[in-house]
Amino acid sequence: MNNVNGEEKRSGMGVFSLIWVGQLVSILGTSMVRFGLMYWAWLETGQATALALMGFFSFAPQLLLQPFAGALVDRWNRKATIIISDFMAGMGTIAILFLYTGDMLEIWHLYVIAAIVGAFASFQFPAFSAAVTMMVDKKQYSRAASMLGLAGSVSEIFAAPIAAVLLVWVGLSGILMIDIVTFSFALTVLIIAKIPQPPKAADIGKGMRGLWRDSMYGFKYIFKRKSLFGLQLTYFSSNFFGNTAFILMAPMVLAITSSDKVALATVMGAAGVGGLIGGIIMSAWGGSKDKKILLIMGGILIEGLVMISFGIVLGVPLWATIAFILAFSGPFVWGSSQGIWQSKVEPNKQGRVFGARGFIAMSAGAVGMVIAGPLADMVFEPGMMGTGFLARTFGWLLGNDIGSGMRLIMLICGIGTFITAIVALSIGRIRNLEKIVPDADHPKVLLADYRERLWKACNHGKLTRDECRTLFLRKKSVLYGKGET
Repeated sequence: MNNVNGEEKRSGMGVFSLIWVGQLVSILGTSMVRFGLMYWAWLETGQATALALMGFFSFAPQLLLQPFAGALVDRWNRKATIIISDFMAGMGTIAILFLYTGDMLEIWHLYVIAAIVGAFASFQFPAFSAAVTMMVDKKQYSRAASMLGLAGSVSEIFAAPIAAVLLVWVGLSGILMIDIVTFSFALTVLIIAKIPQPPKAADIGKGMRGLWRDSMYGFKYIFKRKSLFGLQLTYFSSNFFGNTAFILMAPMVLAITSSDKVALATVMGAAGVGGLIGGIIMSAWGGSKDKKILLIMGGILIEGLVMISFGIVLGVPLWATIAFILAFSGPFVWGSSQGIWQSKVEPNKQGRVFGARGFIAMSAGAVGMVIAGPLADMVFEPGMMGTGFLARTFGWLLGNDIGSGMRLIMLICGIGTFITAIVALSIGRIRNLEKIVPDADHPKVLLADYRERLWKACNHGKLTRDECRTLFLRKKSVLYGKGET
């Protein structure tokens, strides 16, 4: 039902798990295609810039369109939005297959297709997150988020080696066809699955002017709620430091080990296994019921400490151990954070709010991606070499050889992450967020949303004032008649 009087029944963890299987298979296929295309682009151009631009043209539209996508998610049917987003990703693969088998594929084709697919991918996070809220009970929010993260970890571990073997056996065209099969499976599951739709929010705008206002709504919502704003700032800061450090992890290992591919594979493989095991445990456990903030901050503290350690220690075994711990903590932080946002934000406003969240989080990652390389190449690496200006201060701890500058950045990022968690824990509004901000299913919140929808129906002539008053008092009686406060 999609009116002022009722909401659709949740479809449950069983339906979500079925959708998750479809997404797991699809993500694995997409990751294999990404590996195959990067290999093809490298053979065609021999330039790292070509690979970087593929990532840029996919990432930029997702970042810029997140707020608008979130606003549209709250206007549109969420199930249909997810299906269209997945369908366009599949069309991108089909287009590449057509060009490749016709010997017409050029590098600029990948940029254009990546931008189009990236634009539609901007709907995925707000639409899927909001859809999950309507599918499962709030006790399962953290478990569901961890399962989605687990799908990503599985693809990180298995996609590259499987794709490498398939490139020899069936070539790039074979991998593209496999991806078409996997995306078709995921799409079929989505089509048959029941995804409830929340009642439309009363404050949704109309037309382009309303779209702009709605795209800003999520930011205003977050800024107005100081506890949620503090949590978002905490995540922004930890994202910035974490992304900056992660980007430099591979070049740092290669620089110090004289480009040892086995060393890099060991470290990155350990990170993949850590994320996988952490995701499995968090998915099985489901997370804390009322101590999610402490789990988030504890995870960020651990991430800060292990980043500091990664910068200080030397040796592949130690790096691999630290990478494992770093990735292991991720599902606990992400799952708990997602659980808080899904339980605190009203379902019919989550598209706009999660669109704003996605923009803020991706902005932090974007800044890290942009500055990490230049800082390492132009400032920290030269400054830590020989008797450079940084080596005079930090050389006793990190040495003055190649890679020492990136180790210093890693150390700084770890300290920044650790301080972020300490500061957040010292602020009562953040530390006590779960008590301060009422859940979206709290009678007070439900009644406020119901009042808005009744008021809109009254203004549009669908209900009289007396009918609105009667319905409101009846709803209030139902909500508070169960002994909830």
